[in-house]
Amino acid sequence: MSTPSTYSSFETEFRVRPDDIDMFQHVHNSKYFDYVLAARYDQMERCYGMPMEKFMERGFGWVVRTAHVDYKRALGMGDYFIVKTAIESIDDKGCRVVFAITNKATNKICCDGWFDYTMIDMQTGRAAKVPEDIIEHYLI
Repeated sequence: MSTPSTYSSFETEFRVRPDDIDMFQHVHNSKYFDYVLAARYDQMERCYGMPMEKFMERGFGWVVRTAHVDYKRALGMGDYFIVKTAIESIDDKGCRVVFAITNKATNKICCDGWFDYTMIDMQTGRAAKVPEDIIEHYLI
């Protein structure tokens, strides 16, 4: 995961649960999306000091517009792993978050990629301009 020095990266630790496992006895590919979204939810509050609820109070939400995941190696039942994320870019149209999921025991990357998020107006469900104060808040 390459992260520009302008933006900070943050980590969240999780453990693979039984309901994450597919018929091949490893984490189902869709669960990696869930892991990144759960990490972002945690990091928005814990690291940025701006939980999702603050956006919602202002009438805003974030939705995934595009996602890219490059799978490298599987996680298995009970594995502990780290989800590291960082904002790669942010402007009034949205932001790109890069991520890497690493197996804690082996320190090897299981997958990495990026998500493009668009801010929406919760009343209309349409894209909204990201306010300047939010852009500045994420420049940590």
